[in-house]
Amino acid sequence: MTRRHGYGLLAAMITLVVAVSAAIYVGATLDDSSRHARSVSQARGDSGNAVAPASAGAWVGTWAASPVEGEPGTETQGLAGRSLRNVVHTAAGGTSARVTLSNLYGKQPLTIAHASVAVAAAENSAAADAGTMRRLTFGGSPSVTIPAGQQIVSDAVRIVVPRDSDVLVTTYAAVPSGPVTYHPNARQMSYAALGDRTEDPRATAYTERTEAWRYVTALDVLSDQANGTVVLLGDSLTAGSKSSVGTNSRWPDVLADRLHAAAESGADVPRYSVVNQGIGGNRVLLPGGAGVPAPNASALSRFGRDVLSRTNVKAVVIDLGVNDILRAPDPETLRASSIVSGLRELVDDAHRRGLRVVGATLMPFGGFRGYSTTTEALRQAVNAEIRGGRVFDAYADFDKALRDPYDHRRFRADYDSGDHLHPSDKGYARMAAVFDLEDLKGAVPAEL
Repeated sequence: MTRRHGYGLLAAMITLVVAVSAAIYVGATLDDSSRHARSVSQARGDSGNAVAPASAGAWVGTWAASPVEGEPGTETQGLAGRSLRNVVHTAAGGTSARVTLSNLYGKQPLTIAHASVAVAAAENSAAADAGTMRRLTFGGSPSVTIPAGQQIVSDAVRIVVPRDSDVLVTTYAAVPSGPVTYHPNARQMSYAALGDRTEDPRATAYTERTEAWRYVTALDVLSDQANGTVVLLGDSLTAGSKSSVGTNSRWPDVLADRLHAAAESGADVPRYSVVNQGIGGNRVLLPGGAGVPAPNASALSRFGRDVLSRTNVKAVVIDLGVNDILRAPDPETLRASSIVSGLRELVDDAHRRGLRVVGATLMPFGGFRGYSTTTEALRQAVNAEIRGGRVFDAYADFDKALRDPYDHRRFRADYDSGDHLHPSDKGYARMAAVFDLEDLKGAVPAEL
């Protein structure tokens, strides 16, 4: 940075301003890569709710979902003229909040005319607690245009967000723009209404239901309950496929509860919030389709976006590899060493940021389509490397915890959702129960 003659005067003025007023965050337009930046401002939203001032606590991720692809049927018109009310569930409470909206899979600029955030009046409801309704602003403006392929972070707003609660993030776009960037198979119902109902606390108009999150990809809070974020990167086993809808029974949800309870009891465990970056069908090495950006991006290509750019990330948990085996064009030519090399590359990327990485053994899938002696041998070979300590800093042995003790190729019956690939709610709870919370402690020296 070059110094000008007026630099000293400018610095003094900034110091004076900071001394008499609180600094607060305003979202800066970001792309969906590993670059992550925010600017500082003192803007005030049109709703009269001051952008959140600096106070005690740390910014952490309380919820997140990876953008997967463009929603079918929205290619030309998007969802113009509708208010989209996303229901998200918090892993940590806070006194201020900010939201990330993504147009990653859009093919043209997306103009959000209005957006809001509120605490839900009840679980699984489109109704808001009216006293918590806050208009979101972006650089002080109630509207924002997000270029295709990019995302934006809102200004922070003062709002008390309870832990383990539903929060409503609502957007309204008046101008057609598509496709809609979304995360399907959310295991959570969200809602839509005709017209601009972003600040309507009632559920009456929200007659459309969808098991998907649209545009919203993260909710951060200023929290005194957590001082960092642990990111869970995975496939449908992390996303919670086959878990009961609306019950937050995914294993990351249960892990978040365990981690919070342990920290509150005084146990020597990290005070981390948990965010879920699972995508159904996700692979370490290959994307789920063609295109730029590719739908269902591979873990290697989305690691910067979905892990390194998450707020205040301290540790990473990786549970991936099953789809690399089951979706391989020719399992006979696939080598377990290729999957292991990909996992090690993810670990190296995390280590360069000083992040500790916990992995997981690949759970059984005997009885699921695609199972064969070849795919079973590949799974066992990957697990041997993980158990040998040659991949992660530590690992959770999900395979051992959920397999049938009499047939290691299959789930134990009560841990099986019925499709022989995804756990039941009881199986997901078992995954969280056997995870050693102390494995999240510590860090590794960042590689510069």
